[in-house]
Amino acid sequence: MHKTYLILFCFYTSFSFAQQTRFEKSNGTETTTYFETINFYKALDKSSDNILMKEGAMSDAGYPLNIVLVSADKTFNPSEWHKKNKVVIMINNGIHPGEPDGIDASMMLIRDIKDRKIILPDNVVLAVIPVYNIGGCLNRNAVTRVNQNGPVEYGFRGNSQNLDLNRDFTKNDSKEAKAFAKLFHWLNPDIFIDNHVSDGADYQHTMTLITTQYEKLGATAGTWLRNVFEPQIYAGMKEKKWDLIPYVEFDGADLNKGITMFYETPRYSSGYAALFGTFSFIPETHMLKPYKERVLATNDLMETFINKASSNATELLFIRKKAAAEMLVQKQFPLKWNIDKTKNSSITFKGYEQDSALSETTGLTKMFYNRKKPYSKEVKFFNYFKPENVIEKPKAYIIPAGWYDVVERLELNGIKTHRLLNDTLIPVSFYKIDEYKSRSIPYEKHHGNYAVKTTKFTESKTFLKGDYVVELNQPGNRYIIEMLEPTGDDSFFAWNFFDAILQQKEGYSDYRWEDLAADVLKKDVVLQQKLKAKKTAEPEFAKNEGAILNYIYKNSVYYEKAHMRYPVYRVE
Repeated sequence: MHKTYLILFCFYTSFSFAQQTRFEKSNGTETTTYFETINFYKALDKSSDNILMKEGAMSDAGYPLNIVLVSADKTFNPSEWHKKNKVVIMINNGIHPGEPDGIDASMMLIRDIKDRKIILPDNVVLAVIPVYNIGGCLNRNAVTRVNQNGPVEYGFRGNSQNLDLNRDFTKNDSKEAKAFAKLFHWLNPDIFIDNHVSDGADYQHTMTLITTQYEKLGATAGTWLRNVFEPQIYAGMKEKKWDLIPYVEFDGADLNKGITMFYETPRYSSGYAALFGTFSFIPETHMLKPYKERVLATNDLMETFINKASSNATELLFIRKKAAAEMLVQKQFPLKWNIDKTKNSSITFKGYEQDSALSETTGLTKMFYNRKKPYSKEVKFFNYFKPENVIEKPKAYIIPAGWYDVVERLELNGIKTHRLLNDTLIPVSFYKIDEYKSRSIPYEKHHGNYAVKTTKFTESKTFLKGDYVVELNQPGNRYIIEMLEPTGDDSFFAWNFFDAILQQKEGYSDYRWEDLAADVLKKDVVLQQKLKAKKTAEPEFAKNEGAILNYIYKNSVYYEKAHMRYPVYRVE
């Protein structure tokens, strides 16, 4: 062969080989490494004007978070995409790198779009994070996903700080979460997909799906998602021969009582994205299905989302804009939701009967799912929620300048703040923390607060030059309220950002306080009466000298105002 032709032959052969993923070369048994993934996308970027890979901010692992943009018209500016009424789909992969199905599926999807085996519609654009948890992906092993059927090797759930990044979307302990927030708000995605693998029970379905809690999106967007868009996703997957069902959160439970829709608080990716009006989904392939089958199902699901987004583009974008406008004037915001057991949908669940046998490991009886006894049955699916802990929207919140960690996270999420130019007396309401519980063991680097109870007070307070004002006239209103109200599931208070107020800083010596306390009681007739009533009602209290002194102290001017006072103020 002529030397020139030989060089060209080797070049094209090498290039063609480079476009095959490790998953494909291994016949669906292996997943790509982090560096193979990045090099694969770099090659796609170089070979197509429709694909651009950008570097985002740094991760905890010391590598930048990359985003791959795919656009039929070769434009890569999200603000221009929205002006052109394109549906922006953001896809996140490898938040748990031991669940790499989306990593491999996305590589093949974008390559096939480049090769025009899959046609990306003109009215849809993609933004794909190749690997979100880079540190976990680099921590490659073959044993930690003990419940999972392949691939041969995979990454680890924890990131470089050993954090579960799917619990970090509000507290932002990781550089990944901060980098993600920047990308998310730059893109302002209409649809968000975060690819996962399930755990738990055994059943016949390969793919399950967590959908944004409908009610959280408001009546307009939630109703459209429940009745129009989501059913089309299920129908599209059925056409591709996949029996898609909602995420099944049970292990050995009684299916006769039904299954419950996943409650996505804002710590999770879909719960976080929903705060900003994005239609959000977490695909969960079934961990015991062969890896090849899981990746192909993930690929088909993403293609289904693309096709249904395109065919519904006009209505989808109209609904999202209408919902955003409604949220701006919304007066009440629920912070908690409970399942409404008076309503339910119905799904066809294909499972395996539970059976029992003698365990070779323990010598005792074990439960197992008998794959020789498959069944199909109609199951109640409880997917209606009732609002609880409903908060009236204030005009604004004021945050003293010392709590800058909180302000930094608000601004990271596109929230506009401004600072007082002078010391200013402002009438406000505020909360005192009456009760709370904290986790006894650490959870994601925190001992989170929960079961929080408060009492609201009003006063005119002098705020200082430089204190922050957060007005409630923003697209992120729901996020602001969820994060700044102390009783929110994943608020900044829940994640310990304000724990310093829970510790009393000043105190007294009993012998010194005795004389001052007597003087306080002489001058405060109301406190005298309250103390007398408390002694009458609580005999044990009446016998406790320390408790009596402390009661007087906490009801006097000497007691520090900052103790248990939540330091975020509401301008009503």
